[in-house]
Amino acid sequence: MSISAKSVRFDEFSMWVELSDGRTIGVPFAWFPRLLYATPEQRERVEIGRMGLHWEELDEDISIAGLLAGRGDRTRWGRRERKRAEQAASKAARGAA
Repeated sequence: MSISAKSVRFDEFSMWVELSDGRTIGVPFAWFPRLLYATPEQRERVEIGRMGLHWEELDEDISIAGLLAGRGDRTRWGRRERKRAEQAASKAARGAA
């Protein structure tokens, strides 16, 4: 059986993907910097396909297999931006404490 996305929703910090097998996966935007820096309106323009998620405007493709394996953006740009986002989140958490 192939697992696919049924729906996608977003909160302030994360993307939530409801899967065809009943599970819901939540991943932080920091895993996908293009989503992190996108506007809420841009995030909502997701196309759900048989194998994954696509944002034409953002030039972002995320496979369901990658999400299930715990993989974020693996491009050089993505790794750099993910590290930057994680550092900013850590700094914000320390400031809130």
